[in-house]
Amino acid sequence: MELDHLVIVAERLDDGVAFVEDRFGVRMAPGGAHAAMGTHNRLLSLGPGLYLEVIAIDPAARAPGRARWFDMDRLSGPPRLTNWVVRCDDMDEALADLPMEGSVMELSRGDLSWQMAVPDDGVTPFAGLAPGLIRWHGTAHPAARLPDAGCRLRALTVALPDAGGLRAALGDLDGPVAISSVDPSGLTAVFDTPRGRVTLG
Repeated sequence: MELDHLVIVAERLDDGVAFVEDRFGVRMAPGGAHAAMGTHNRLLSLGPGLYLEVIAIDPAARAPGRARWFDMDRLSGPPRLTNWVVRCDDMDEALADLPMEGSVMELSRGDLSWQMAVPDDGVTPFAGLAPGLIRWHGTAHPAARLPDAGCRLRALTVALPDAGGLRAALGDLDGPVAISSVDPSGLTAVFDTPRGRVTLG
């Protein structure tokens, strides 16, 4: 498994974009819509193979008739870092290591196509602190087409009581990720940006 992207969830997409742009001193790139989930997003490059996603419920879209990913249906408050996503080569194998109650959705937008494991209740295992699982089809990947805004992820810390259990489930994980049992539980990400060092969490 390899770190694929970080997720900031916002009640309104414009608010999430403003949150990132104000702190990082950059402009986010266009994203798109996900009809199956009733959401839309904007993206920011974090270097080769890695990006930051701001996502919100699309007010113009139909409700999906199921819980949205990233526990978005219960979001309230300001935009914040809520999730991380790792990519895998074999979704069945990944789910055997990190089981969840849910389904694997086949999704596409333009020439991008991928599988995403979506929990039935929208919450990933380990009380939402386990990563989402994604498998890209082919070689097309969002990070490859995003402009380089000079932002890089320096470190991601995933803090939870059962850090050992999550580390065992994920095995060898590529990327600047530390899974720790420090308090309090949650995600903390540190970025190098044109505005200097920025911490979200």
